[in-house]
Amino acid sequence: MTETAVSTATDADLMQTQFVTEMDRQMRAIDPYGEFDRLSTAELLEPFILTKEKRQAIPLVGDPDEVLVARMRAFYNAISVMIESECGLMAVPLLHLTHEGFGRVIITVGKLVVLDRSLRDVHRFGFPSLSKMKDEADKILSVALELIGEYSDVAGL
Repeated sequence: MTETAVSTATDADLMQTQFVTEMDRQMRAIDPYGEFDRLSTAELLEPFILTKEKRQAIPLVGDPDEVLVARMRAFYNAISVMIESECGLMAVPLLHLTHEGFGRVIITVGKLVVLDRSLRDVHRFGFPSLSKMKDEADKILSVALELIGEYSDVAGL
C-alpha cells in the first residue's frame, strides 16, 4: 500500500470519529445563514489547521476576531458534549477572553472543574493537523473523565 493510500485511509477513519462528527455539528450550529451548508466536513474544519508556514505568517501580536472566538467555542463545546455523552452529566464550558487574546477556558461538571486552562495568543489558535486536534481533545476528555470518576460525588452536585 502506498503512503498516500495509507494517509487517505487514516483520514477517512478520522472523519468518522465521534469528535470530528461533533466538531462538524458545532461548526454548523454557529452558521445562522447556511454558508457552511455547501462545505464538506474537511473544508469546514480546515481553519482549525495551522501548518508551520501558516503559523509563521500570523503576527506575534494580534487581537482575536469574532470568527476565531466562535471556532474556539465550538472546539470546547464539542469536548463538553463528548464528556456529557460519556458520563451522562452536563458539562458546561466557559470561555473568557480579553480583547487582546488572553483568557481562560473552564469546563465544569456539576461543581467539579474538569478543565482549567489559561489561554495566550488566541489569535494563533489552531493545530498542526486534524489528527493533532483530535489527540488534544482526547487528552482533555480522558483527564476530565478520570476526574469525574475520582470525584463523582462533586460532579453529581
